[in-house]
Amino acid sequence: MRRFTLPAVGLLGVAALALTGCQGATAQAAPADSDAPITIATLPIGEDPTAENPIEVFAELFEEATGRAVEVTDVPDYLSVVEAIRADHVDIGIMSGFPSALAVNTGEVDPLVAFRGDDKPVSTCVVLKDSPVQKPEDLKGKTVAFADQASSSGYFMPVYMLHEAGLEQGEDYEAIFAGGHEGSFAALAQGQVDAACTAIMLTQLGAPMFPFADGEWRAVGESPSMAVQGTVLGRQSLDEETRKVIADGIAAVFSPENAERLGAMGSFANLEQTVAPEASTYASFAEIAGVAGVELKDLK
Repeated sequence: MRRFTLPAVGLLGVAALALTGCQGATAQAAPADSDAPITIATLPIGEDPTAENPIEVFAELFEEATGRAVEVTDVPDYLSVVEAIRADHVDIGIMSGFPSALAVNTGEVDPLVAFRGDDKPVSTCVVLKDSPVQKPEDLKGKTVAFADQASSSGYFMPVYMLHEAGLEQGEDYEAIFAGGHEGSFAALAQGQVDAACTAIMLTQLGAPMFPFADGEWRAVGESPSMAVQGTVLGRQSLDEETRKVIADGIAAVFSPENAERLGAMGSFANLEQTVAPEASTYASFAEIAGVAGVELKDLK
């Protein structure tokens, strides 16, 4: 595996892509090259030097499954993954449900494999043990940290949870964006916010993904489940042979026996996979996205 960082200059179009859904011409599939590496854009995950890095584990398993070299490019946020794929900088990216829905609705990237959701809640809001906040309604008038404006578990789902509790962003509580789940946890630990909204899965993983020990924190509320937990997104110019290699490789990597080694990515390992899902698969995200001020129907 080789690892790179995409220069920031290559990411300037991502905000426009996310908010206006700029549409370009459909890319033409390139000729198959069975020896070419498969390139992946990802956010850095698990930088603890004492633990296996989930991205490196994935790359190792994916190389074994596909027989191809893997090159990983680090990007700073979720939407930058979409931009890297759309601009043909990389072949694929693995995204959670909402950035997947945003990306698919632009018509500029292809969903290669969807990980179907289960019936479990996705998100919660974390408070420190001595916080007066006991239920979501108690966050009225408080400051809440979210991971990223394109994060499923760190923004869309908890915002919907708070909406269901009668709280609207910007009116009933102040929202800050910490640039990632780790940033949200740091803001909470430092007393900069009253709560940090995140994935329930991260609270279950514990250190180093979740920095609070038992007895130091409490969970407040649970969001609904999601119809699609995540998607492997691909550039539209991928040839058919590579698409099949990727789909077969994903099926081999995200199997129950690999769940523990995959760490934060292991939640996909026990989910049903759908190859080449239809765009209609993501229709259920529209209502929840609308609560957060994003209209999927406008991203054409």
